[in-house]
Amino acid sequence: MKIAIAGAGSIGCYCGGLLASAGLEVTLLGRARVLDPIREHGLTLTDFAGQNRHIDTLTLAEDPVCMADAEVVIVTVKSGATADMAALIGQYAPQSVVLSWQNGIENARVLRAALPDQDVRAGMVPFNVVPMEGGRFHRATSGEIVIQSGAGGLGQALGSAELPVVESDRIEAVQWGKLVINLNNALNALSGMTLKQQLMDRNWRQLMADQMAEALAVLRAADHPVASTTPLPAWAIPHVLRLPTPLFSKIAARMLTIDPNARTSMAYDLMAGRVTEIDSLQGEIIRLGVQHGVATPYCAGVQALIEEAQDQPLSVDQVRRAVD
Repeated sequence: MKIAIAGAGSIGCYCGGLLASAGLEVTLLGRARVLDPIREHGLTLTDFAGQNRHIDTLTLAEDPVCMADAEVVIVTVKSGATADMAALIGQYAPQSVVLSWQNGIENARVLRAALPDQDVRAGMVPFNVVPMEGGRFHRATSGEIVIQSGAGGLGQALGSAELPVVESDRIEAVQWGKLVINLNNALNALSGMTLKQQLMDRNWRQLMADQMAEALAVLRAADHPVASTTPLPAWAIPHVLRLPTPLFSKIAARMLTIDPNARTSMAYDLMAGRVTEIDSLQGEIIRLGVQHGVATPYCAGVQALIEEAQDQPLSVDQVRRAVD
């Protein structure tokens, strides 16, 4: 199977590397700033469990013509670049199956609208990948990829022991579940802390819980089912976050493995001065809240803080004052 990773960043390089390691023919389509270190050093994949794998069996390209013979195109660009990438896929890979491995809800819809004659499927990547120096990408959290069910047994064809991929006929509910969890991306970025430090601070967890509860109330009003991406049902997670830290730490240890140095992708975007995906996360909840008459002060306040963010991290009290 020939696969093109369209817009290879951290997720694309990590997943593409493991797909190539499993014997698939993979091309990474990306920017020079991402691909040049791989050209110089090769692609190295590491993770929280001790994996250390060097991959040299893939193709690197900056010209979208590289997608021309792809049977599957996996889109991993940021949400704001989805429409442009859809146009390129329509031009160069009009016969391919298209998978969206992106944050947010709208990306698969944007791809389908632009590519009405192609098999376009939504997906959910639950884990976090950190870009390191020298062409290395480090997976910092756990979870398995979920893709929308369809013909061809793609989940089985793409999946491996190192990169489990399962199919679901409830993909939108799975995506909403991921979005609710990803609302913490912004809080983590504002905090300047690692995820582990943040999760061990009960004040930050209570703020996370309040924002999550607000989003779940909006999704109930909109009648959107939510499939949890953790062993706990989605409605229970805010309650667990509010528990005293010793009890929370015992429960969380069974839910999710997190590298001690992990931060969210939005934290890295903010540090690098790149455009964030805040409008595809908090913005999605705010828009739904307006449609269904549910107030969203937490999401609105956090989005405003991200859009106005300076170099200095904020304390939980500063964030709380901005959203309460």
